Amino acid sequence: MRAALRERVQALLPDATALVRAGAGLPLLFGRVVHELGQRLVVLLPERCDAFVGTHFPGQQAHREVLALAEQMRMLPFDPRNRDACVSADERLVSGCGRLPAFWDGAPSSGQEEATAHMVAYARARGIAVEVDRPAEAAREPAGRGASLRVPEHSR
Repeated sequence: MRAALRERVQALLPDATALVRAGAGLPLLFGRVVHELGQRLVVLLPERCDAFVGTHFPGQQAHREVLALAEQMRMLPFDPRNRDACVSADERLVSGCGRLPAFWDGAPSSGQEEATAHMVAYARARGIAVEVDRPAEAAREPAGRGASLRVPEHSR
């Protein structure tokens, strides 16, 4: 996955900005690759940062790392614990893009999980170029509150 991301980021124009919503898994890997290649990284954060105060959440260390890699942070009004709010933030992220690289297995959105299907459809409906890829080593985590595309340890 790292190689595929690296190839995508290297194809960006030298002055292009890479955007990602803070998170573990693919957002962190993307942030690392962008940083390694010296590209500009902007991380989107929830304005509802009080959602994290005094609590531990899955991926908290990864969240902090992707923030440390960022050249700039942008606050968006969303609660990271609310799926609909996260989808809305993702729509704002996609709206500002010229191209959307998507690592996606083609699974439809269930309304509870797999927001990637929605993001791909949203981008395509707005004429934003979408590049879909699914590296063979990627595997979907079991459904549940933190379900996501798992990035193998050796790819990090």
